[in-house]
Amino acid sequence: MLKSALVLILAASPALAAGDQILGRETYQGACAACHGAEGKGDGPMVDLISVPVPDLTGIAARNGGEFPWLKVVHIIDGRTGLRGHGGPMPLFGALFAGDTTAADAPDGSPVITSARVLAVTDYLASIQAAE
Repeated sequence: MLKSALVLILAASPALAAGDQILGRETYQGACAACHGAEGKGDGPMVDLISVPVPDLTGIAARNGGEFPWLKVVHIIDGRTGLRGHGGPMPLFGALFAGDTTAADAPDGSPVITSARVLAVTDYLASIQAAE
């Protein structure tokens, strides 16, 4: 199911097709690794300065019954969920995730409009999930 979701995303968003993994990894390293760690384990250099627990992003699927919650992750990254640790719509990185709006199909087929960088980071996070 995850592979078909990624195919749908890439088909719906030509901007992601060329360098999705590179864009996702580079965006993650520039915007997320300081808190979540270079490998996504929740051990970034800023973790001691953060008052909320920083999750291990390699265990997202495991914490969700083995399925990677693609749409939920998109909404956390783009701020739609108002995740407390992110303060809402990514206040520190809002400009980074703006200006490259694209559309994609969620795994359930519903349309999602967000930043190409948000989609790329979501796909990157899906790719680093720990085996169960």
